[in-house]
Amino acid sequence: MINLNEIISTFSKDEKLLFVNYLEKKNKRSDTKNIALFKLLAKNELGSKAVFLKLYNKTQKDAYHALRKRLHLSIIDFIANTSLEEENSIDMQLIKHILASRTFLARKQYKVAYKILDKAEVIASEHLLFPILNEIYHTKIQYAYANPSIEIDSVIEKFKINQKNYFLEDQLNIVYAKIRQIIAQDHHERNSLDFENLLENTFKDYNISLNDSMSFKSLYQLITIVSLSAFVSKDYYKIEPFLVKTYQKLKQYKSKEKQLYYHIQVLYLVANTFFRNKKFTESIEYLELMQAHMLKQNKKHNSAFKLKHNLLLALNLNYSNQQTEAITLLETLLLKKHKDIETVLDISLSLAMYYIQAQDYKKAHTLFKSFYHTDNYYETKTGKEWVIKKNLVEIILHIELENIDLVDSRLLSFKRNYSSYLKSINQKRVIIYLQFIEAYYKNPESIKTESFINKIEHAFVWVEAKREDIFVMSYFAWLKSKMENRSLYTVTLELVTKAQSVN
Repeated sequence: MINLNEIISTFSKDEKLLFVNYLEKKNKRSDTKNIALFKLLAKNELGSKAVFLKLYNKTQKDAYHALRKRLHLSIIDFIANTSLEEENSIDMQLIKHILASRTFLARKQYKVAYKILDKAEVIASEHLLFPILNEIYHTKIQYAYANPSIEIDSVIEKFKINQKNYFLEDQLNIVYAKIRQIIAQDHHERNSLDFENLLENTFKDYNISLNDSMSFKSLYQLITIVSLSAFVSKDYYKIEPFLVKTYQKLKQYKSKEKQLYYHIQVLYLVANTFFRNKKFTESIEYLELMQAHMLKQNKKHNSAFKLKHNLLLALNLNYSNQQTEAITLLETLLLKKHKDIETVLDISLSLAMYYIQAQDYKKAHTLFKSFYHTDNYYETKTGKEWVIKKNLVEIILHIELENIDLVDSRLLSFKRNYSSYLKSINQKRVIIYLQFIEAYYKNPESIKTESFINKIEHAFVWVEAKREDIFVMSYFAWLKSKMENRSLYTVTLELVTKAQSVN
């Protein structure tokens, strides 16, 4: 049976009202039950059987299933129509131009048809719409025999160039999809992947290179692929020059305002890379650029990117010794409900971390109470890495709150659930870190001894400061603050500043 509840749960309040209006206009009979079914499902208070009995008697199961099917089709029509209305109308206009031109060509009105195609070609070229350009050139070549004034060799050359760009865009899309799938796959497969080798071989196989004719979407996907490799390797320093160089190339594009959504995505990826490399001034500069673009075209993409933008801004503020501003910003964001669950969870965990750094453990504990779902649930929403971070932060929090029983159970649970996984992805230092946390928890005084300090010094495979992950630094700062009996936030900022000095 189609899960209508799941579909309807994605509707906003306004969308529900619009859909009811849509059904009212569509219904030709007054006894149609589709609106009643929709409202019952939208409330989500009754089970499937109870909904059925509200609308029909026990013998009318076929009628109920037919009603559900009709409602499902109506929802598809409504969403499709709404999407077409909201969609950038350029594509639709050009498709109409092509269809109209073909009608005129069939009627032997060749001059009229080619004028329409010429106009469509100019617009499609400006927007780098390779699939539509392909149709335009195909049509022009097909009927070239009927238009003596056309320079067919010139059109064929344009067609060939466009085909290369179209093909390249498709290849990048394939590479992007494959790598995203590998990221989501089982950790054993992901761990064995050599990203640099994969990228180099794939780009060579598909003859992919940067050139002025690539679309903003293609370049965004290329940047995303490179960023994904940094996400897995935790080495953002290596990709920074490539991202900056590529963005500088993007800025020269005449079509940059035509593909605003992808432009904003690129700005976010560059800003995030600068943040991960502890270059906060540069990151904030790109975030300001990102916000300026979010406000363009009547704030068309503002709501889609607002949470991510503000979360990254708060992270920059927090590590730039502006923690109060960072906390205020994230607290304000959490006052409202948002559809982007993944980013909301990132915001909540970041805020909990800021509270702990500020020694406001009660607020952090209150925030953790909102994580009432299972780890499996959060893994489906945000991935395993987020869940591991959450568990580590929670263990630290309960140590600070002296919740002895909870610390023991969380430590045991973490070892049982994540030790094998962390070993498989070559992140043994998380396990070692946990061992030191446990040692401190069981004997707080031992952490200040020379032998304990020596153990820490030799236990980890240390990465040079400029390349070390900023979040890894934050976790180590907690141990270091205990060893030196100093403020966690002070120690965190000192470690970050030291890393910045060698950048």
